[in-house]
Amino acid sequence: MNNTLYLASGSPRRRELLAQLGFELIRLYGDIDETPYAGEDACDYVERMAREKNDAALAQWHTEHAHEPPHPVLSADTTVALQGKILGKPADDAEAEAMLHALSGSTHQVLSAVCVYWQGRQHVCVQCSEVTFADLSDEDIRRYIASGEPHDKAGAYGIQGLGGLFVTHLSGSFTGVMGLPLFETAQLLRQCGICLPT
Repeated sequence: MNNTLYLASGSPRRRELLAQLGFELIRLYGDIDETPYAGEDACDYVERMAREKNDAALAQWHTEHAHEPPHPVLSADTTVALQGKILGKPADDAEAEAMLHALSGSTHQVLSAVCVYWQGRQHVCVQCSEVTFADLSDEDIRRYIASGEPHDKAGAYGIQGLGGLFVTHLSGSFTGVMGLPLFETAQLLRQCGICLPT
């Protein structure tokens, strides 16, 4: 096996982080329904999403090929949870505004799950970080939403961008909050017998 991974994710942040580790990446596609189940725990939800994305990518692969993928398939999912409530990607500006108001001045959890399929087995890990936001004014929120950054991000913010200005404390993994916890991902790949290129 060389340093190639199949990536079952359209996230440019995950692609960038894996490329930093030295992997060559080939995109695999597979759409899933990301709606949480009623009363679903955030940790269970994020792990289920990572597994289902992996399953969908593998199903798509097998519709086109009669053999197993020659490289590992990696998928991931990240969600934000505030007092047990899952905050996904906002549907519109109004939902982004409501999420940011809820996060203002409080501590929330960011959970990232990583799933690797290799040689007939799925391996999964979940990493949880705690993030504390400053008190945000209405103007802070309005200007942030106007930047366009919240639109495709769980919890309506990106820590690696302008959203980092709101974070007063982080306990956990910065890259996990970005969408792919590098330490845990490297451990998971090694568990699968995959050596990091770097």
